[in-house]
Formats: sequence, structure tokens, C-alpha cells
Amino acid sequence: MISYILWDASPEIFTIPEFFGIGPFPVRWYGLLFALGFLVGQQIVIHIFKKEGRSLDDIDALTLTMVLSIVIGARIGHFLFYEPETLFKNPLEVLIPPYSGLASHGAAIGVLIGLWLYARSRKGTGQTFLYVIDRIIITVALGGAFIRFGNLMNSEIVGRPTDVPWGFVFLNNTEFRQIPRHPAQLYESISCFILVFVLFAIWNKYKAATPRGLMVGVFLVWVFTLRFLYEFLKENQEAFEANYALNMGQILSIPAVLLGLYFIVQSRRDPLQRNIVQTTSSR
Repeated sequence: MISYILWDASPEIFTIPEFFGIGPFPVRWYGLLFALGFLVGQQIVIHIFKKEGRSLDDIDALTLTMVLSIVIGARIGHFLFYEPETLFKNPLEVLIPPYSGLASHGAAIGVLIGLWLYARSRKGTGQTFLYVIDRIIITVALGGAFIRFGNLMNSEIVGRPTDVPWGFVFLNNTEFRQIPRHPAQLYESISCFILVFVLFAIWNKYKAATPRGLMVGVFLVWVFTLRFLYEFLKENQEAFEANYALNMGQILSIPAVLLGLYFIVQSRRDPLQRNIVQTTSSR
């Protein structure tokens, strides 16, 4: 007996009716989850700063940097990696909603650049690039979990056909709704949720003494190694990828993993880490 899950969730929660000739406006799960990632993530950063005795004055600036870095990076990344002809012909489309195309690799690059600029503006406060990104990366993992669940609610980025009992038939996806498929969005969402707890456990162990670069390294290796593997279970997002041995998501994941390994190796050379090792050895 073949078993599977019929997935017909609506991407819309409700619709705000027309008011004085403006509207109507649909409220979608994807947008709500996207915003929720930032709101919950901000509370995590506030908790971390309080535990480490840091001022909360920079929280709003840090949050704004994150929002702009992720949205702009993800949008530019989508067009650069998947629709370069659109980016060069009509670059303003990057800024025009709805934001239907967001690339996780672009978001990662955007976060690295945005936090580097933020850290440069906070010299003398102890908020170095690696210090900031190691704390923020927990919220990035949380945001990734929410966004991938939003993809599931949109019945997009679907997996390839499967006969596993948890296969999803995406009834609202007119292109891929006929047969059970891997719920690849759910795989990635669960993986990111697990990563949130792993990263928080690392921080909770060391707190202010967390080896610089360790957490961002773990994030990059975890997320993009799994992304590389999950792509074997997913349908290609663009037609041109059918001509490649590896699709664009896998090609872009390789340098991300290598960068993560670099951060992990460098974290072992962090003076804070050497102090921890020396203190432990002297006991």
C-alpha cells in the first residue's frame, strides 16, 4: 500500500479588505515567518548581550543591518546566480516587491559584508567582525528555519519524486503536484532548527570566551554541506541547471563549506581559545 501526505495548505493566512480604495492585501505565511525570524532573533541577541554584560544601545542598529543585509544580499544573489540577464537589464527589479526570489547563498554573502561594515563602525567597543557574526549567526540559522518552512507553506522548492511514506503531494503546485515528492523544504527547516540549538549550546559553554569564528564556521559547514546533499533530492530551480553535473546550489555550497572550515581552523588559533586550553591544563 502506497502512503503519502496530501499537502494543500494555503500560502495566505487572511486578506485585509480594501479600505478607501487601497488594497486588498493578502497576509501570507512566508512574510509572517520571515518577519518572525528577525523578531525572535533580536530577542536572542538581546539575551546574549545581557549575559555578556554588553550595552543594548546597538541592538537596533545591528537588527537593521541584518534585515538590509539579508534582503539585499538574497535578492541580488537570486538574480546574479539564477537570472543574471534580469539583473543587468533591469537592476531596479531587485528592490521591487514582491520578493519572490531569495537566494540563501546571496543572503550569506550579504550578512558577511553587512556585519563587516557594522563592525568597522563600532571600533573600540569590542564588537569585532568575528565577535558579532558568531552571535548573529544563531539568528541567521533560526531565520533559515522559518524561511524554509515558509517555502513549504508556499508549496515551492519541492523535492524529487519518492516512495517514502512521508512524501508530499503538493496540490497547490501546478507544476509538480501529480506524485509524492520529498518535502525538501521541511528537511532544511528541521536541519536549521537543530543547528540553532547546537550553536546556542556552543555559545552557552564559552559565552564571551567563545573562540572567534567557531560558530560561523560551524554554521557554514553544517548548512551548506546539508544543502549540497539535499539538492540531490530537489527539483532544479532553473532550466539551465539540467545541463550541469551539479546544480547552482551545489556549486555555490562548495566554497561556503571551505570558508566554514577555514573559520573553524582559525578559531583554534584564537587567543581566547589558547587561554582556555592553558587554564584547563594548569588545573
